[in-house]
Amino acid sequence: MKLDTNNHSVFKLNYHLIMVVKYRRKVIDDTISTRLNTIFEDIGEKYHITVTEWNHDIDHVHVLLTAKPNTELSKFINAYKSASSRKIKNEFPEIREKLWKEYFWSQSYCLLTVGGAPLEVLKQYIETQGQKGV
Repeated sequence: MKLDTNNHSVFKLNYHLIMVVKYRRKVIDDTISTRLNTIFEDIGEKYHITVTEWNHDIDHVHVLLTAKPNTELSKFINAYKSASSRKIKNEFPEIREKLWKEYFWSQSYCLLTVGGAPLEVLKQYIETQGQKGV
């Protein structure tokens, strides 16, 4: 596994982010998903976030992303939701028929850490630290 670095640390921070359209409206097609991804990548640069994988269903998106230890993920997600909501509704006015208020995204989201060793392996490794011959 290739690790990322900065001045004082070595890290690999992978996250799985799931964002849902407000009221679970079925408005995401390939074109809108591509535009949402582009907006995500543009805003992500400012927060040192990189998209590893992006995919969508008709009412939500899945993003596999990497970040740095000082990345404020909640601020990034809020900035992304706000900007993408505004841009998508301006660029695809037909969405306003299904989402009549200013919001595109549901307020909630799911953010999971992913990658590395399974938790049980890590627990066992930490438990055995300092034990000779193990």
